[in-house]
Amino acid sequence: MRPIQRWGLLAALTLGSAWAQTATAEPPAAGIDDVSEDSAVSTLDPVVVTATRTGENNRDLPVAIDTLSKPVIQDQTRRVLVSEVLPRVPGTAVSNRGTFAQEEQIQLRGFGAQSQFGTRGIKLVADGIPASTPDGQGGPGLFDLGSAQSIEVMRGGFSALYGNHSGGVVQLFTEDGPETPTLTARLMAGSYGAWVAGLKFGGQFGTLNTVLDTYRMETDGYREWSHAQKDQANAKFRLDLAHGGTLTLVANALNLPDSEDPLGLTAAQVQADRRQAQPAALQFQTRRTLENMQGGLQLEQPLTDQDQLHATAYLGTRSNQQFLAVPLTNQNAITASGGVSTFERRFFGGNLWWSHETALAGRPLTFTLGGEYESASDDRKGYFNLLGEQAALKRDEVDGVTSWGGFVQAEWRPTDRWTLNLGLRYTDVHFDSDDRFICTVSQVTAPGARPGTCSGSTTGITAANFNPDDSGNQTYAAWTPALGLVFALTPEANLYANVGKTFETPTFPELAYRPDGGSGLNFALEAATSWHYEIGAKLLIGTAARLNLSLFQIDSQNELTVATSQGGRTTYQNTPSSRRRGVELLLEGDLGHGFAGTLAATYLDAQITGSYLGCIGIPCRTLDPLLNVARVPAGNQLPGVAPFNLFGELSYAYDPWGFTAAVDVYGQGRVYVNDVNTETSGAYWTFGVRGGFKQTRGRFELREFARINNLFDEDYNGAVNVNDANERYYYPAPGVNYLVGITLAYLW
Repeated sequence: MRPIQRWGLLAALTLGSAWAQTATAEPPAAGIDDVSEDSAVSTLDPVVVTATRTGENNRDLPVAIDTLSKPVIQDQTRRVLVSEVLPRVPGTAVSNRGTFAQEEQIQLRGFGAQSQFGTRGIKLVADGIPASTPDGQGGPGLFDLGSAQSIEVMRGGFSALYGNHSGGVVQLFTEDGPETPTLTARLMAGSYGAWVAGLKFGGQFGTLNTVLDTYRMETDGYREWSHAQKDQANAKFRLDLAHGGTLTLVANALNLPDSEDPLGLTAAQVQADRRQAQPAALQFQTRRTLENMQGGLQLEQPLTDQDQLHATAYLGTRSNQQFLAVPLTNQNAITASGGVSTFERRFFGGNLWWSHETALAGRPLTFTLGGEYESASDDRKGYFNLLGEQAALKRDEVDGVTSWGGFVQAEWRPTDRWTLNLGLRYTDVHFDSDDRFICTVSQVTAPGARPGTCSGSTTGITAANFNPDDSGNQTYAAWTPALGLVFALTPEANLYANVGKTFETPTFPELAYRPDGGSGLNFALEAATSWHYEIGAKLLIGTAARLNLSLFQIDSQNELTVATSQGGRTTYQNTPSSRRRGVELLLEGDLGHGFAGTLAATYLDAQITGSYLGCIGIPCRTLDPLLNVARVPAGNQLPGVAPFNLFGELSYAYDPWGFTAAVDVYGQGRVYVNDVNTETSGAYWTFGVRGGFKQTRGRFELREFARINNLFDEDYNGAVNVNDANERYYYPAPGVNYLVGITLAYLW
């Protein structure tokens, strides 16, 4: 056990024992950051903003949308990864590869399962600032959970009003500071050399409300070669304006230096030693360094009693250096971009919308009209990876993508029991790649040529095709409508239905190369489109419980899958069609006598409905039917998508002792790891237990907790790498592991 772990465990046990003997169980003074202050009743019908942008009760919307509250996010958790909390949401799965060198992969109703690089196909937003690039690539690591007030997860067709994605929207909102200034320190320690130390300060100062959160996390990781350090800071300043408006400044900084990547394993390697790193990871010292800084300004201003204006502007920078395990012979190939990928990104954007309340035929009507603009420009380079050292240049280009869109939403209540919601959006996404790495054989052999420039074997290559200009541009655009109805069956039960269309463009890494080996972007790729159909019910059960149920079908065309993998390049192709059918259930509430429960269950049948040629074998080289390909038949399951997910929790609170505890279970069905459905990652069930105390004395509040994850030491995979050309599909997850923590708050 490392010193920080021993210190954290000893401090938690010693202080908890001492304070439990001397402190009374009086309620905390007003203003202390009490993560247990939300009652069960207050969270039964939460106000959500993602669906309508103006904020309405969840039960009144024809949308599958669920909210994770501050207690769920911050109480007795590490507050570092979204996989700690998102499995509580039906229709949602999070794949954790066990390395901070790769972002977590969020799936909504099976969309995002084939992402090779973080989260894609899902719109990520943090305090109004996209955590996804305009082409659809996202990183949930930007979410600061230590200062999160809520996370909203919207699935289905109504998410079409957010533009370029297929599955839905995940949006985080930072908390306001407490009325009285409060300083909170937290320290946690756990298995595999993990520790977290953080500080948070917040308060109300006249018309200015502020909260600042910062922390450092470090871990050696469950597997060999998976050490990581994460530094993050998040700040929010909200100024109350005259006439009821607010002006909010948000800023976020993230640093991930040299996060080691053990890479995926083959089935045989998992069987031999699930904690090992892929040998190529050690050979090429695969790792990533990431820095991200961003800030935004938001204005919310009521214009009249019926009109509200909202405006957001943001900008930021992001730098990335990633060492890849590409064999040296492949790095030297003409088509390769080397084994070290870097980019320097600058991004900016904004949105503006206006909401108006009026009447139609004497009945309430609210409509919203708005527009958005996003832009990102990457100065992207590739270099040789000489066994962990960055060497000669192999790629040099500027990749720019811009997106703009306009939308209109309306809500009309023609009767007291019926509500109609509709929306329409137009989105335009433009890609532009400027290749600056162009050379011929004569340039390489010319006197005075720079060493390493345009490097690669020249055998059999002519001056005309040695390294041609790969510049190009492409534009995708679409209209995406959404329509929904709500019927108030009783005061406690609402029925709803909706239909909507989403569209999702390829990302720049997917457009970069062509399966035929030719130059230029892969213009043959089309945007994926999906029609979502859904019916559901939202019920209040008494005064302390609720039930949400939804049934859906999604018909998709042109989803992306891996086409070829050769010479350090992965190329993509469109699949003809697929269909998802499923059921989602959420049941939660107060059970009485201090007990509360949550059950989130999903059944999902995700099938390929149009056959195509798929890539198999080591390596997948071309789409030649005679070489390393097979026909993927209709009826195969979409790889990476589990047929069921289930999360359950039973919690208990005893206020006189300031004691809270819970037991939880998570289960997931087996998933296929390739299009041809020849290999699977097995189903699994994990169990966890947690508990802690809270004591208050004067202006101080102390909390201590402990939790054990994977209590029965289940062997399972936390993620899979779909269609991996080397059959390194599997990322083993940790066995039984623990976390202990203490939090001390001081109220000024």
